[in-house]
Amino acid sequence: MTHDHFTLALDEATGVATLELDHPERLNTVAPPFFTGLRDEVQRLSDEGRTRVLVIRSTGKHFCAGMALDVFASGLAMLDTTDARKRLAFQDSLRRLMACFDVLDDARFPVICAVQGGCVGAGLDLAAACDIRLCSADAFFTVQEIHIGMAADVGSLQRLPKIVPDGVARQMAYTGERLGAERALAVGLVNAVLPDAAVLHEHAHRLALEIAAKSPLAIAGSKRALNYARDHGTADALDQMTLLQSAIFDLGEMTTAIAAWQDKRAAAFDPLAPVRPVTER
Repeated sequence: MTHDHFTLALDEATGVATLELDHPERLNTVAPPFFTGLRDEVQRLSDEGRTRVLVIRSTGKHFCAGMALDVFASGLAMLDTTDARKRLAFQDSLRRLMACFDVLDDARFPVICAVQGGCVGAGLDLAAACDIRLCSADAFFTVQEIHIGMAADVGSLQRLPKIVPDGVARQMAYTGERLGAERALAVGLVNAVLPDAAVLHEHAHRLALEIAAKSPLAIAGSKRALNYARDHGTADALDQMTLLQSAIFDLGEMTTAIAAWQDKRAAAFDPLAPVRPVTER
């Protein structure tokens, strides 16, 4: 599938999907259609149930240089806040924009983000919404919005403090400083630093294959439990786990996994059941 801002492909044999930002000539900057396109495609993959892992990566020098500046100068209707009614509409429009990255959090599969070069502004919003981040040695991360006189508003300020120490997130937000690859590794923003983009993409794919080989039911349940625990207290999260485990505990799935593990071979798991639209019977 080709979109104006990215390409998307699913390897049916492995369940690994790859979404690649593919406009290096414009530093992979994005515009509003990118957000809705990503939302719709990731939701589709999640609903269909065949995807085990999604890898998000890019081409060229930079992962993503953020929102294209001409978006702010184009007279975009949602940016009109000249009266109370328009400000109320702005709030609703912004929340819908935020929800385009929420889909990465809600997807029934893990999302791995592979960053080379600059991960700037909206690019950082995107990366922060993923499960796992990896980067190349030349990568850097920055809350670019502060440089153009606005607060970041598509998720970085809400997600970063749950990934890195609060003081680090605040310094990034207040200064717009560039957080280099080694510093990003030290504070926990990324899981690994690889020498260059080619090695980074290979590493991300190997990690995706490792995850995709596991029970998709157990992976989806683990992601749901981790997300809930992140956003709730321990007692509430433990209560949620009792309900979740009662829903996904499957002896047949475990028998398949244990036999494959003991025999040191790949297991054959059924895909997740598709999520049907409410209009379907």
